Parts: sequence; C-alpha cells; structure tokens
Amino acid sequence: VGGKVKKPGKRGRKPAKIDLKAKLERSRQSARECRARKKLRYQYLEELVSSRERAICALREELEMYKQWCMAMDQGKIPSEIKALLTGEEQGKAQQNSTKLAKAVKTEANSSSP
Repeated sequence: VGGKVKKPGKRGRKPAKIDLKAKLERSRQSARECRARKKLRYQYLEELVSSRERAICALREELEMYKQWCMAMDQGKIPSEIKALLTGEEQGKAQQNSTKLAKAVKTEANSSSP
C-alpha cells in the first residue's frame, strides 16, 4: 500500500514561514509601544500622587486653623473668623426671611386680586 504515511505527534496549525526581519521589527515596535504606555502610566500616577499630596497639605492647614480656633475659644476668646461666619449666617437668615416675606405678600396680593 504505497500512499503517504502520517507521522503522529504534532497537531494544529503549523507555524507560517515568517520573514525574520519583519518579526524582529514587529517585536521592536511592540516594545516601543509598551515603553510609551509605561511612561504615560507613570506620568498619570505621579500627577495623581501630587494632587493628593496637595489636598493633604490643604487639609492639614485647615485642621491647624481649627485647632487654633479651639485653643482660642478654650481661653475664652472668640476668633474674628468665627464672628464673621456667625454674622454672615445671621445676615443670610435675615435675607432669607425677608425674601420669604416678600414672596408671601406677592402671593397674597395675587390671590386676593379679582
């Protein structure tokens, strides 16, 4: 029986005969792209870290300010910033009340008109 005899063992696709120069160039290009992605990733992480550090510094300054306010109030002194906040809130409440009153008067005037 004189046909071809199959050799057992290797299955699946046989690797195509690829030009070695083209394969090497693809590998180099892939490495360049990988390095570029890595560089971008590190830049992003550095920016993220620096923004978080700035936020932390701002929060520390705010905390220190509150600590100083509390120490002043423990000594019986009211810091001018707190006075300003309180008077600002009182003025804001007064403005809200006057606005509500004006709206109520307008509503009554409109509803009582024939």
